[in-house]
Amino acid sequence: MKIAVIGCTHAGTAAVVNAAKLYPDAQITVYERNDNISFLSCGIALYVGGVVKDPQGLFYSSPQQLADLGVVTHMRHEVLSVDTDAKTLQVRNIATGEAFQDTFDKLIVTTGSWPIIPKLDGMELGNILLCKNYDHSNTIIEKAKDANHITVVGAGYIGVELVEAFQQSGKQVTLIDSADRILNRYLDSEFSSRIEESFRSKGVELALGQTVQAFEGEDGKVSRVITSKGWVETDLVILCIGFRPNTELLRGQVDMLPNGSIIVDEYMQTSKQDVFAAGDSCAVHYNPTGKAAYIPLATNAVRMGMLVARNLVRQTTKYLGTQGTSGLKIYDLNLASTGLTEGACADEKLDVEAVTIADAYRPEFMPTAETVTLKVVYEKVSRRLLGAQIMSKVDLTQAMNTLSVCIQNGMTVDELAFVDFFFQPHYNKPWNFLNSAGIAALPEIKTEKLQHA
Repeated sequence: MKIAVIGCTHAGTAAVVNAAKLYPDAQITVYERNDNISFLSCGIALYVGGVVKDPQGLFYSSPQQLADLGVVTHMRHEVLSVDTDAKTLQVRNIATGEAFQDTFDKLIVTTGSWPIIPKLDGMELGNILLCKNYDHSNTIIEKAKDANHITVVGAGYIGVELVEAFQQSGKQVTLIDSADRILNRYLDSEFSSRIEESFRSKGVELALGQTVQAFEGEDGKVSRVITSKGWVETDLVILCIGFRPNTELLRGQVDMLPNGSIIVDEYMQTSKQDVFAAGDSCAVHYNPTGKAAYIPLATNAVRMGMLVARNLVRQTTKYLGTQGTSGLKIYDLNLASTGLTEGACADEKLDVEAVTIADAYRPEFMPTAETVTLKVVYEKVSRRLLGAQIMSKVDLTQAMNTLSVCIQNGMTVDELAFVDFFFQPHYNKPWNFLNSAGIAALPEIKTEKLQHA
């Protein structure tokens, strides 16, 4: 069996390693256009901020490790075209320019995503950078050394983490986003506002509710960002607007969402037999809505990659879907979310209710008892859990993993009230804060009706 793999980051690495172990007689060939594999891009801000001293720790595999498994890895090779019917690939060696054809019995497409690059005047200026891979991170670190003012465009996770890293290294920082608040896709306003307060208190300028319209420069380098509400004088711009799937190779050959993300079934197979896909190039089954959605996360990618390998020859293991669970640490705040925010529910036209509690996470008689803020969103009629968010100075983010399982299994907020959680004063109260949220959402019992029964 000839297995061809296009792209080798999170999903690709997971697929290749597991396929090599499951099918030792298979001929596995990987084509990767970069000069490295398995880079943890979610660690870029930690690297930029100096928390991670040795960037090699951000790689969890290498061509040599794959070779030790019997995998042939062609680095700096670009797949030019794919014919899924003829089962052929056209490949170019980027270093030599040599082009050749290869064949496959099974194709694994893990081409990932690429930053969204706006078409604006001045984009050709120097010091306007992307933030996705290892080369980008090294360029950012090098350029930031001589920059006094840095502008980050895009207030998602990566943008917000970079803002913190730059501010802590003594830079003047401006954060621009078209939304009127940061992290609007992940958190409701009562959570995102706390991070905004932290940024402002440390001198970060938040230019929210405005879009970038152009860049101006001097001596070939950016010097000013023009927005819909004014301008920002700057030395360096980092674009963190978002990502789009790298799927042009399969366009018109397999089913995709409008944004180009590949639709796969619960066994990671595309609409074309023997063609599988995983990771940021794919749509995922989003359990809170029951729909296919584009949620590029490393956790989704590694799960999907492993499932590709397990289902390559026959269907063995179903994908459970995702809740898009994610976490973030900014300064002394630990935050995490799972499923839908209340704002996202409104966009989905879901009739929901929400309950928010703020309480000491463990008994007040303990030496410290930090406050935890927890919000749980649930469907009004069915009471089904749809999402949750948590924030605390002590790290309680693993609670969102618990609620992720609850959402995945279709639990109600009423059931959450009485789930069995342990009690130990070092860690929590007799009623765990997750129970407390469920209790706060319990419907009232109509006592008058009981008295007349």
